[in-house]
Amino acid sequence: MAMTPFALSAALSTWGGRLYPASLVDTGAALVALARVEGRKILVQASVQAAGLPPGFDGEIRPATGTAIRLCPLTHENAVALRRLLPWAAPVSLRNRRTTIGCGDRLGRATPGHVRAVRQFAASPVLAQQSMRELTLTRRTYENVVDDVTFLVLQEGYRAGYGADGDHLKTLRDIGVAVDAGMAMITLDLTEKMNAAAENWTPAAVEAAFAELPEAVRRRVIDTYADRAFDVDGGVVTIDGLEARRCAVMYLAAMDFAGEAYALLQQRRGDAFDLEISIDETKAPTLPAHHLFIIRELLQRDIVISSLAPRFIGEFQKAIDYIGDLAEFERQFRLHCAIAKAYGGYKISIHSGSDKFAVYPIIGRTTQHRVHVKTAGTSWLEAVRAIAVADPGLYRRLHARAFEVLPEALKLYHITPDLTTIPALATLKDSELPALMELDAARQLLHVTYGGLLGDPAIGPAFLAALDAGEEVYYRGVERHFVRHLRALGLEAAG
Repeated sequence: MAMTPFALSAALSTWGGRLYPASLVDTGAALVALARVEGRKILVQASVQAAGLPPGFDGEIRPATGTAIRLCPLTHENAVALRRLLPWAAPVSLRNRRTTIGCGDRLGRATPGHVRAVRQFAASPVLAQQSMRELTLTRRTYENVVDDVTFLVLQEGYRAGYGADGDHLKTLRDIGVAVDAGMAMITLDLTEKMNAAAENWTPAAVEAAFAELPEAVRRRVIDTYADRAFDVDGGVVTIDGLEARRCAVMYLAAMDFAGEAYALLQQRRGDAFDLEISIDETKAPTLPAHHLFIIRELLQRDIVISSLAPRFIGEFQKAIDYIGDLAEFERQFRLHCAIAKAYGGYKISIHSGSDKFAVYPIIGRTTQHRVHVKTAGTSWLEAVRAIAVADPGLYRRLHARAFEVLPEALKLYHITPDLTTIPALATLKDSELPALMELDAARQLLHVTYGGLLGDPAIGPAFLAALDAGEEVYYRGVERHFVRHLRALGLEAAG
């Protein structure tokens, strides 16, 4: 028999603690919840007797009148035990969900804001999402990423199912690490496996490389693609002989590697995973003919994907809106969607989807909301905004430091901000600092320098402490910002 929530709350208050009310779960034998006690967030469990406490957890049992209360630190071992006790706190495959939203969270703190936003719409969140680059810069692991979301899903009482994305993975080893941590989605980045340079080769160079492929492969490519027109949901994609050969030279090795990754995922997770193919990290936009070649080659290898991320025309730079011709974007985007619909109905994935409000209406109506939109740094920027509000002095220090670490960040991220448009901080009042998060150049500056800022011993710990002290301000900021994204996509309100 579990104790009452009121009794648990009263017991915690004697230690200066408080419950997160939405987190309360009655397992029958015990109450389980998230709480803040003595300045730190913990998992708390309570029963009328110690024997009723859930097994498998590590923590301090404190006696209270007529009850036993266990205070468990937020460790990996306790996260594993919590997912075992409450299966809805673990990531799941979202392959059958129509609209999925990648909610990158570099700090392991944004989930409550993400959940509060997504709950308002007909969409499913990928709450745990991180690339190897982000893990390196934030000094986290995939276990950290999944565990943080596990506890925060409990904090919000979110039981509708969430995804976990090992983002932009390029090796089988990294895929294995992500799967071990519980990642149910893998975004396979084929940049290093495809021969992108062949996009600009001369016909003679393409012919020479194609001639080196096995004869059976050459024959199949010519018979299947050369000088053919493919009907795709009301549109037509044509591939001439040269382009068929170019696609073979560019993509066949990458398709074989995708087969290896798919086999690994099947071995480890059966069918309970989502595979996204990413070809967006290239300089040139993905031609519809190339998209069609790729999906047909994947299907030829019996590879089932949940989504595919082309490189779209225009620029999807970090932290700012779309740069480019909207009419041409829509024309090409419609053809990409037609290909996806014709070949199994997988979702088109929008990478660097944060803040791309100009193209969101096009994306929403063209896909009819069968789409995956991936965001990451925009939640970090809401944390920066929260610090500008709560601790202007700290913001001024991190802003100045961002300029110092920017050269290193630019080795990893492509942005083109006009830094001269950022006003000198000395000219701004404290009350004016949050408005910098509405300025494109400042957003990009702070978006890409997160690694250097979090790694600075004088800034990183203070930043996280200030954010934790004002967590509700941060949650509300993230919720407001994501609601803006979801509304721009034209999503229906949750039923």
